[in-house]
Parts: sequence; structure tokens; C-alpha cells
Amino acid sequence: MKHILTIVALFACVGFVSAQETVLPVSAAEGQQVIVKPQHFGYLSYNDVMKAMPEYSEAMKSLADLKATYDQEMKRSEQDFSKKFAEYVEGQKSFPENIMLKRQKELQQLMEQSMQFKKEAEQMLTKAEAELMQPVNERLAAAIQSVGYESGYAYILNTDANAYPYISGNGEAENCTDKVLIKLGVK
Repeated sequence: MKHILTIVALFACVGFVSAQETVLPVSAAEGQQVIVKPQHFGYLSYNDVMKAMPEYSEAMKSLADLKATYDQEMKRSEQDFSKKFAEYVEGQKSFPENIMLKRQKELQQLMEQSMQFKKEAEQMLTKAEAELMQPVNERLAAAIQSVGYESGYAYILNTDANAYPYISGNGEAENCTDKVLIKLGVK
């Protein structure tokens, strides 16, 4: 029995598909056979479908607007630092030592604050992107599951990043991109 399950699992993992049922001998000693039925599956580019969704465009616009706001603040901070640094350099010859040390300390604090703000801004943008994309991903996942169920697919492959450079089109593999886009109301 373990031999049968091992062979069936092996063919399922490798993506064995055929238009006909295949009879495989399990072992000569046992004299048993296993019938492997082809699995119907779909494939699509998750990223391409997601980018076609209007919610994706809206999320990316909101993220770009937020990034622009952070960029403006960083630019203002840099200009402030540059102005104070220029004043420091200009006054180096005439300021007493205690004022020079005070200004150096101010510049150091401004630089540290700027670096901290930049780090926090990156974290906030990453968090905002995750929050904005969550409903997009959830809606797309639901549409893919619905199409998979309705079409009787054993599974749907994501072809992004060239994960599956070849998929046999012998009737068991179907590009389901259009079905998902229709389910999402995009097409």
C-alpha cells in the first residue's frame, strides 16, 4: 500500500498530466496496478492579474502620495541641515570655541534625527503598502479560488518569476487568466 501511495504522490508532485488514464505496475511481485487519472489545472500570472485590478492602481496611487509626503519632509530636513551647516562653516573663523561646539552638537543631532526619520519613513511605507495591498490580495485570492472550484481544477499555478517555464497544453493545462479577470469584473 505504501508503494501505491508513493507512486501516486510522485506523479502528483511532478505534475504528471495526460489526456488518457495511465496504468502503472506497482511491482512484479505484488501483481497490482495503479490507475493514475490526469489532473486538470489552471495557470496564470498572479502579478499581471493583480496589476489589472482597479484596486491595485488605487493602492499604488495612495502609496505614491504617501511617499511623496515623506520625501518632501526629508527634503525640507536636508535643506534645513544644509543651511545650518553653511552657517557653521561661515562662522568657524569668528565663533568662540563654546559656540562652535554647540553648533557641532546641533548639526550632529539634526543628522541623527534625519537618519531616524528616514528609517521610520521606510518602515511606515512598508507597513502602509502591506495594509493597502491586503484587500487587493484577499479579493484576488478569493477570485482564484472561485475560478478553481468552478472550473474543477486540481490546482492553479502561479507562473510569475518563470517558476514554470513550460506547461503542457495537452488539454489538462489551461490558462485561466481571463476567467479570473472576468470573476474580478475587470474584463
